[in-house]
Amino acid sequence: MPNLLSTEPKAVWLSACYFFFFSILGLMVPYLGVFFDNRGYNAQEIGFLMAILMGTRIIAPNVWAFVADRTGMRSELVKFGSAAAAITYISFFFDAGVVYLAISLFIYTFFWNAILAQLEVITLESLGDEAHRYGAIRSWGSVGYICLVVAGGFAISQFGADILPSIGMLLFIGMFLCSLALPANRVNVADASLRPPLKITAPIFWFLVSALLLQMSVGPFYGFFVLYLKQAGYSEASAGLFVAFGVVVEILMFMLAPRLLGRFGVKLLLLLSVALTAVRWLLLAYGVDSIFILSISQALHAFTFGLTHAASIQFIHRNFDIAHRSKGQAMYASISFGFGGALGIWISGLIWGDGSGSTNTWIFAAMCAFLSMLAVMAISEKKKDVIS
Repeated sequence: MPNLLSTEPKAVWLSACYFFFFSILGLMVPYLGVFFDNRGYNAQEIGFLMAILMGTRIIAPNVWAFVADRTGMRSELVKFGSAAAAITYISFFFDAGVVYLAISLFIYTFFWNAILAQLEVITLESLGDEAHRYGAIRSWGSVGYICLVVAGGFAISQFGADILPSIGMLLFIGMFLCSLALPANRVNVADASLRPPLKITAPIFWFLVSALLLQMSVGPFYGFFVLYLKQAGYSEASAGLFVAFGVVVEILMFMLAPRLLGRFGVKLLLLLSVALTAVRWLLLAYGVDSIFILSISQALHAFTFGLTHAASIQFIHRNFDIAHRSKGQAMYASISFGFGGALGIWISGLIWGDGSGSTNTWIFAAMCAFLSMLAVMAISEKKKDVIS
C-alpha cells in the first residue's frame, strides 16, 4: 500500500475519501453491467443505464464547480454530496423497470459525481508546492478500487449479483463518515468583477478533445469488460482479479509519475499513454483467450489511467487560474469521464448487440484512442507543463 507521506489529519482523511469514492467505482463499473444482466436487461438497455452513470459527470461537476469557485466552499460540498448520494442511493434497492432505474441512477450519481473534482482541488491546494505528494494520497483511491473489484467479484460469485446494492450502501455511508472529518475551511475568492475571465486556450482545447476521445475508448471497458470475459469463459471472480491487477500497476505508476513528469513533461507522457491504450484494446480484441495477452493488456492500465490521469491533473493545475481550478477539474471530469465515457458506453452497447459484435467493440475503442493520440499531438507544450 502507498504511504501517506504525512501524518496531517487532512492528508489522512483525504486519502480515506479517495479510498471510499473509488471503492464505489470499483464496485459499480465492473459489476453494474452484470447486475443489470442478472435482472434481465439486454445489451442496449445496459449500455443506456451505464451511460447515465457516466453521463451525470457532464452536469454534476460543473454545477458544483460553479458554486465552489464563487463561495470557496469545497469540503462543505464534498460533505453535502456524499450525504445526498448515500440517502438517494436507497432508491437503487428497488427494481421497477428501466425508466425507474434510469431516474434512480441519475439522482444518486448526480451527487456522487460532484465529489471528485472538489477532492482533487482540495488535495492539490493543500499540498501547495509539494504537488509531487498527490500520487501518494490519490493512490488510496486505487487501493479502494482493488479491494472492491476483488471482494465484489467473489461476493457476486458466492451470493449472486443482487448483493451489489447492499455492498454499495455500506461504501456510500463510509464515504460520508470520512468526509465529515475534512476541515470546513473556505478558500478566499476574489470578487466576481476582479476574477480573470476563463480562457480556453488552444492547448486546453486540444487537451479536452484528447481526454474526451480517450474516455470514449475506455467506454467498452467500463460497460462490458466483465461480460466480455464471461463470454470468453472466465468467472466473475477471475474477471475481478484481472481488473484488480490493472489497478495494482496503476498504483505503481502513480508512485513513478512525479519522476516521469519531471523528466519528460506532460505532452510526451500523454502521447505515450494514449498510444499504448490503442495497443491495449487491440490486444483485448484478439487475445482474450490467452491469459498472458490478457495480462499484458491489463498491465497497460498503468498508462491508460495511471499516467494519463497524473499528467492530466498537473496540466489542469498549471493551466487554470486559482479562481477557475474547480471549474477546470469539473470540465475535465465532465467532458472526458462524463460525455466521453457515456458516449463510449452507449456506442459500445449498439456495437455489442447480442454479443456477436464484441470484438468490433474493442476495435472501436482502439480507433478512439488513435484519434485521441492525434489530438495530443496538437497540444503546444509549455515549459511550465514540466514539473521541476
